[in-house]
Amino acid sequence: MKRKYILPLLLLLQIILLKILPFFPEFIERFYSNGMYLKISHFSRIILGWIPFSIGDCVYSVLILLLIRWFWKNRKTWKSNWKDHLLRTLSVISIFYFFFHLIWALNYYREPLFEKMKIKREYTDAELLVFTKKLIAKTNEIQFQITKKDSSKVVFPYSQQQAFQMNLNGYQNLAKEHPYFAYQNLSIKKSLFSLPLTYMGFGGYLNPFTNEAQVNDLLPMYNFPATSCHEMAHQIGFASESECNFIGVLATVKNDNLYYQYSGYSFALRYCLGIWQAKNEPLFNQLKKTVHVGILKNYQESQDFWKQYETPIETGFHIFYDNFLKINQQKDGMESYSKFVDLMVNYYKGKEF
Repeated sequence: MKRKYILPLLLLLQIILLKILPFFPEFIERFYSNGMYLKISHFSRIILGWIPFSIGDCVYSVLILLLIRWFWKNRKTWKSNWKDHLLRTLSVISIFYFFFHLIWALNYYREPLFEKMKIKREYTDAELLVFTKKLIAKTNEIQFQITKKDSSKVVFPYSQQQAFQMNLNGYQNLAKEHPYFAYQNLSIKKSLFSLPLTYMGFGGYLNPFTNEAQVNDLLPMYNFPATSCHEMAHQIGFASESECNFIGVLATVKNDNLYYQYSGYSFALRYCLGIWQAKNEPLFNQLKKTVHVGILKNYQESQDFWKQYETPIETGFHIFYDNFLKINQQKDGMESYSKFVDLMVNYYKGKEF
């Protein structure tokens, strides 16, 4: 067999193997997510975490430039050498696909968190309503503790670098209750691509090759703790967006700092209110009246922020990422972000905040 066919055929083999993996979540959970991956991720964060800027973003920049250069260099031979170019492209994809899964993405096939934590997956409207009312009361309480006025929005008083360090407190407290959420070796950074990220509609992402968590540094700051804690959840091996929203909220509400607790509770409340708005608008309007005006001002701050960057680019990337998530074991696609409410409702059933 000619050497140029080997890597494209290995890509096909990888795709076939990944169709089989969903049948073995316990194996992935034990040997990869709680074994090999933890060693890889710890090593990456130790090596790169101390560097103040994102090495992963720099690597991506170089790769994009090399890709553009390659396309330009071969522009005149696309028709005559299309087969060689196709095989070369598939070979490169095969290598990246292999390392993407080896270093990170096998976590998509691990045991679901609701099974790991023995949490029910479904909830009734009545249970959601009880949870939403408790959430409103708690978020109102913290907002008033911080601002001393119902009508004042919360202004986050810490810098982004301070926030990154403060995230550790919430994870330490969370790990006392659930040891599998332990986080060591901080490696979370401002994204060098924050402006493009904003136009794409994203608050952050994990670089799977360097295990650096990147956060969009243009975000409204009251949201910063919940967003950055979400990305840290990816770093410790949780691939599902709904699970990372859940873990991110827990890591903020269990933080000793009031501003962190506000970020987590207000984040969860916004999703709950969104569900009621879609499900039962009259009830949503009743619930909204009980939310402090200051909290609604923070929500408006977020809405105004994202609105100024709305373009067709965002829609295109959301369609792309929706399909990416569906391919990678998240059948709800972009809607999976809101599915963390399932975990929240059932986790707090019978518990006080």
